[in-house]
Amino acid sequence: MKKRIVSVLLVMAMCVSMSACGSKGAEKKSDESASGQKKVAVVYAGNLGDKSYNDSCNEGAKKAEKELGVKVKTLEGTTADEWEANFLAAAEGGYDLVLCSNSNFEEYLKKYAADYPDVKFAIIDTTVDADNVESISFAQNEGSFLAGAAAAMFTQKTDIEGVNADHTIGWVGGMDVPVLHDFYTGYEQGAKYVDPDVKILQSFAGSWSDPLKGKELTLAQYEQGADIVMNVASGTGTGVLEAAKEADEYAIGVDLNQDNDQPGHVLTSMVKRVDTASYEVIKSITNDTFKGGTVKYMDVAGDGVSLTDFSVMKESLGDKFPQDIVDKIDELADKIKSGEIKVDNYEGFGENK
Repeated sequence: MKKRIVSVLLVMAMCVSMSACGSKGAEKKSDESASGQKKVAVVYAGNLGDKSYNDSCNEGAKKAEKELGVKVKTLEGTTADEWEANFLAAAEGGYDLVLCSNSNFEEYLKKYAADYPDVKFAIIDTTVDADNVESISFAQNEGSFLAGAAAAMFTQKTDIEGVNADHTIGWVGGMDVPVLHDFYTGYEQGAKYVDPDVKILQSFAGSWSDPLKGKELTLAQYEQGADIVMNVASGTGTGVLEAAKEADEYAIGVDLNQDNDQPGHVLTSMVKRVDTASYEVIKSITNDTFKGGTVKYMDVAGDGVSLTDFSVMKESLGDKFPQDIVDKIDELADKIKSGEIKVDNYEGFGENK
């Protein structure tokens, strides 16, 4: 009880200091909820409009709102203080489900979930072991394996304008968190599966919402010989894709299909079905199938992660498009599904399976 009081005071204090508190805070159950409508709060680390992870999560939530009749409250924030304040406001807000969009909320669930035993929580992209928390984890390492393999093959295609003779590829992440290391582990393994001598440049921007930093880091990697860079940076990643166009080089998108963001400069995108994850967990509170203390794992075999079909780049390159990359990726995906290829995890992530 003491912890709960402290939590409430923290929320109140932070809301007073936040000019956007009215739009980011949570509300007590309304007459709509009392009449049977389910209420869901989705808390985001970063803002919507990133054309990536957050927007994918929001697509699933909006689909649930439209198809299932739930009421969704969106709480956005770009700093750790805002994330914690929004999380606590949602926990206190009388919602039927509090959905934490990514692993930045892991520490708050571990710290506070036990103080709210009657609140149903869910978290995407990591796991939290608690009776009232359902976790949804992805095999981003498997999807990134395919992306790394595609990048390593593409950097050998010197007949394509902008591809140099160096076998060098790049990777730019947002915040330096474990899930991104799992991305990189798969990316590196996939690239080296195709070309053991490929060089991989790695950078972290330290933010999910700094496209200028993403652009700066990507341009620096092009200067170091990379001609294709994977974006794993949410809102920061728009700068990665912009850099590809500005430098007349290439990138790989992430989370959503970003192939058309900078047409002709995005080889493919590694799609994580975050939209499916958010939709399904919201659905679970409408049909009473929510199960706290469980983990759902979405992998290549279950279409939880995949690459896009390369069609935008095919249209851009025409006869120069390297079809052998697509054929090889299909072969590698089948081998991952069958278990012939086992993709490594970053430490701790293998436990999610």
